[in-house]
Amino acid sequence: MERKRGETSSSCDKKVIGRKEKSMSLEKDAKKEEEEEKEKLVTLRIFRGIADDRSQDRFDVFTVPYVDGMVVLNAIHYIQSHIDPTLSARWNCKAGRCGSCSAEINGLPRLMCKTPVSQFVGKEEITVEPMKSFPFLKDLATDISESFEIAKNIPPFASEKESSTSIWKMQQIDVDKGRELRRCIECFLCLDVCHVFRRREHGYIGPRWIMKTATFDNHPLDSEDRSDWLSNIAGLQYCNISKCCEEVCPEHIKITEDAIIPEKESVLDKRYDPLFSMHIHAKDLDLNQYRKLKERTLLDQIQSVYERK
Repeated sequence: MERKRGETSSSCDKKVIGRKEKSMSLEKDAKKEEEEEKEKLVTLRIFRGIADDRSQDRFDVFTVPYVDGMVVLNAIHYIQSHIDPTLSARWNCKAGRCGSCSAEINGLPRLMCKTPVSQFVGKEEITVEPMKSFPFLKDLATDISESFEIAKNIPPFASEKESSTSIWKMQQIDVDKGRELRRCIECFLCLDVCHVFRRREHGYIGPRWIMKTATFDNHPLDSEDRSDWLSNIAGLQYCNISKCCEEVCPEHIKITEDAIIPEKESVLDKRYDPLFSMHIHAKDLDLNQYRKLKERTLLDQIQSVYERK
């Protein structure tokens, strides 16, 4: 290159260096943009199959564009709309209220509509599978009708204390206790994570339906005795209090502490407490009869329990 008149060697070198720096900067910007584009893509590994032919079970990999605020259910809808309309998944409200979009995401039972994609972007691919505690139908859809059949067998609420036309008075503490258990949206994630329910051992009905039973038993006007049903049919004693059901509950209900443990204690009281029969029958006695019954010794009560056995 010919040097212009009045141009020194040092100034020419500076221009060459400047061009090189600018070129390197452009290359860095291009690489950065390319990396950012890669980060904006989400990779999902989704279970596919159909109940009639389990030999076709497989995982299909999809790549979808990432959008701020995106949840896994949004990615599923993108796949259905733009890539594979045959993908089956259950959903309804998209707001975490219906409990329909339950699935296992990276091995953990979750609601697809409440699982942010951002926590996986750039770290790991997202594996989505159907709930394994229920009969498989197709892709991410399972048959949960069994759970509603269990619900039909729960002894319903019954009250002998007041007539149906009476005004029922309740303490606020009883209202709050029942309200917490009724926050359940029946997503059945607690049933999916429960290893006892998953293996269908001893007819255990699972944490959701123990909690439903507890809503009746906690009502101050309920008079139904469900202890025999809980122990002989519902399999309550087979829950080992691992609290895994609480960990996956999207409503953060204290299932173990406020439903399962109180129900276990109630069953034990009714079956093994020698003084319990005195208390449950006291309402049917007049004052003198109650006093006589109360005066019976603990030994007599224990003896009577063994005689009944």
